[in-house]
Amino acid sequence: MSQKKRVDVYTQPDCPPCQIVKQFLDHNKIVYTVYDVSKDHQARNKMIQEFKSYSTPTVSVDGEIVAGFDLQKLEKLLNLA
Repeated sequence: MSQKKRVDVYTQPDCPPCQIVKQFLDHNKIVYTVYDVSKDHQARNKMIQEFKSYSTPTVSVDGEIVAGFDLQKLEKLLNLA
């Protein structure tokens, strides 16, 4: 599968929906970068200030934001649907 989209996942420990999103991406062989907002304050600030999201998981797909748990929107943005 050829992938050209940048995917960033903003997550934190003890977040079951975050784990499901990462499993979904792994299952679909999507390459992504994980940012733990509980430890990475710069990533947390970006998630809040730039993306206007206060919840995890927050996923950025080429700058398009999926805040919270929305696999249908992720499928659409990743051209999987």
